[in-house]
Amino acid sequence: MTERKRTVRIAAGQGFWGDWLEAPVRQVQGGPIDYLVLDYLAEVTMSILQKQRSRDPSAGYARDFVSQMERILPDVADRGVRVISNAGGVNPRGCADAVRAAANRLGVGERIRIALVTGDDLLERLDPLMTEGESFANMDTGRPLSDVRDRVRSANAYLGMMPVVEALDRGANVVITGRVTDTGLTLGPLVHEFGWSADDWDRIAAGTIAGHILECGAQSSGGNLLRDWRKVKRLEDVGFPIVEAEADGSFIVTKHPGTGGVVNIASVSEQLVYEMGDPANYITPDGIVDFTTIKLARAGKNRVRVSGIRGRPRTAMLKVSVAYFYGYKAIGSLVYSWPEAFDKAQAADRVLRKRLKALGLEFEQILTEYVGVDATHGRLAGAPSPGIAEVMLRVGVRGPDRAAVERFTREIAPLVLTGPPSVTGFAGGRPAVEEIVAYWPALMAREKIEPFVRVEMV
Repeated sequence: MTERKRTVRIAAGQGFWGDWLEAPVRQVQGGPIDYLVLDYLAEVTMSILQKQRSRDPSAGYARDFVSQMERILPDVADRGVRVISNAGGVNPRGCADAVRAAANRLGVGERIRIALVTGDDLLERLDPLMTEGESFANMDTGRPLSDVRDRVRSANAYLGMMPVVEALDRGANVVITGRVTDTGLTLGPLVHEFGWSADDWDRIAAGTIAGHILECGAQSSGGNLLRDWRKVKRLEDVGFPIVEAEADGSFIVTKHPGTGGVVNIASVSEQLVYEMGDPANYITPDGIVDFTTIKLARAGKNRVRVSGIRGRPRTAMLKVSVAYFYGYKAIGSLVYSWPEAFDKAQAADRVLRKRLKALGLEFEQILTEYVGVDATHGRLAGAPSPGIAEVMLRVGVRGPDRAAVERFTREIAPLVLTGPPSVTGFAGGRPAVEEIVAYWPALMAREKIEPFVRVEMV
């Protein structure tokens, strides 16, 4: 029987696609860790990747991941670190093949065992599933997916930790998945290492919270910290968080010694409430977590102990993230300077709207923001100061007619010389017309997905 580790160290390497490229290298080389987890997938990311793959069948995954892996693969092989990531997007096999090629180029191919997890991508299965009675009703509106079926770009089920556990059980030291939940990337290695049962709900909940704390990278180790943010030192050298987990489900949140940032109760608490929803009913594919049971305690400098977490059984449903084409948008901006900057920006907005109306252009929405006045806080911002030095007028439109949105983009620049005075900072040409990809959250029966999940060694 394999001896179970007493403490498992799991390090966050990416909190989103586009996060700090140095973080994975620093986590692997900065001190002892057992696992490196890298999260790349937001809801809209899947539709972006699907669009890329439609243009190029070899695309559809986070290419940054491959370049980052090239930098750490020798260390992964030498130090025994295991890497888990959902960077596979809608093409986990293409991602795995690219990592395999990189490992071979670096001469460590024989020591890198890659597993890929597939089965979350439902795009080709949507019609058969709908014929079988799955309506994929929108969780917010109740509308059936058939209302927008012809515009669907991607559809992915949120898988949990079980395929990650299987991949690790089979000896993989690099696991590449599609839409596995952020928390499942961390929970998987804990279940593998400690031998937790999939229905040990309190421990499953504890591992889920560990993953939740790691999923946004440095947000739990001083980055984006609201409380006492001025006291956070050396953010240019910020240390990403590390979880030191025990078999009983308790764990310490920390970071590598000598790095910037801070791990304290405030930093961990702010991450805990991120996208929390109902604190007593945080639902994941692996179980339900009661956030109200979490206990935090200082355990030393840059060390916070997390314990007491309680959980409940998982639901019979899995969430499905659908992205569909919605229309077009464009956003333009002009900066107006002192004196009377806000008055000038308001006058320019009135002029623009009258011109659009005179042209007979119709949009689903025209949205105006005054950056520097109320763009962030709206009416809560109160009355603007008459001495405001500069205001950015930002106007956006959206609608189904691309031609109308295109014409809007041609009406921004003329305001420089045919509107109120003192425009500054205008550069870059006309605003770009962009497609809108809308989000459609749905549920479906778990048993219709799980039989199709596959773990393959590459």
